[in-house]
Amino acid sequence: MKVLSKESVTRLKIGEDDAGQRIDNFLTKRLKGVPKSHIYRILRSGEVRVNSGRIGASYKLQLDDEVRVPPVRTAQRDETNARGSGAPNLSKSAIFEDDAILVINKPAGVAVHGGSGISRGVVEQLRLERPESRFLELAHRLDRATSGVLILAKKRSALNGLHEAFREGAIEKHYFALVKGNWRDEKRHVKLALHKYLTDSGERRVRVSEDGQASHTIFTLRQAWREFSLLEAELKTGRTHQIRVHLAHLGFPIAGDDKYGDFPLNKALQKQGLKRMFLHAFSVSFKHPLTGEPVKIEAPLAPELQGFLNKLDAE
Repeated sequence: MKVLSKESVTRLKIGEDDAGQRIDNFLTKRLKGVPKSHIYRILRSGEVRVNSGRIGASYKLQLDDEVRVPPVRTAQRDETNARGSGAPNLSKSAIFEDDAILVINKPAGVAVHGGSGISRGVVEQLRLERPESRFLELAHRLDRATSGVLILAKKRSALNGLHEAFREGAIEKHYFALVKGNWRDEKRHVKLALHKYLTDSGERRVRVSEDGQASHTIFTLRQAWREFSLLEAELKTGRTHQIRVHLAHLGFPIAGDDKYGDFPLNKALQKQGLKRMFLHAFSVSFKHPLTGEPVKIEAPLAPELQGFLNKLDAE
């Protein structure tokens, strides 16, 4: 049940964690439970002021700006309602945390952010679970169907540092993928350009195309069975669906992939207990964005993935 509270006029001094973001986004995070339509109304009416002056919704906050926030009615939720019916408690998925970054082992089936029919993703859910967090942003993304290491920044300076490291290729990301077929090479560099497009139904897809973006994945064989191979994939570029499309194009679709996979195989695997795509971000290595210290974080395989490997071992 929502408990309403009324706040008085608040004046906020902008620090480095909030500098650089749009005022509408800042208010959306600050005024949890307030409809966006109301936030835009108080911006248009001039009730929100920055340094005593009127600003538009697209204004980018500067260090030491003073923001006047008018009285608004906000909804305070208990923990159960904040999570929502059936939503996982993502705070329990944390595998590393300090003052600057939070790393979780993201469950499969959870989008990293809301939109396109998804009301709440990882970042929105964590903000609800952690109302004391003044800043929480995704440093990168994972596909909804992919599990594993996901990094969030708790300070803007950390977010900027992580974004720069990703752009420069200074962050190592490794995945486990179970594929159909017998992979022969111990190690293979795959460099196939990828092109994004929309299907007739408006769904985003990716295909190998010479006019696409340069993409590079290094695959290493970790274990082989009669009909499957477990690969370690190292991303040298971070294109949409990169691992999935590279493997499907080579004739080694990922088990359970509902976009690029072997659909009859996926049906059979569901009966055997594998009801999701077998793609897991298991390791990430980088220099800490604030201290410069080396950081390596690993996320264990989800029980359903490890359980399926155990079944293969027992055959």
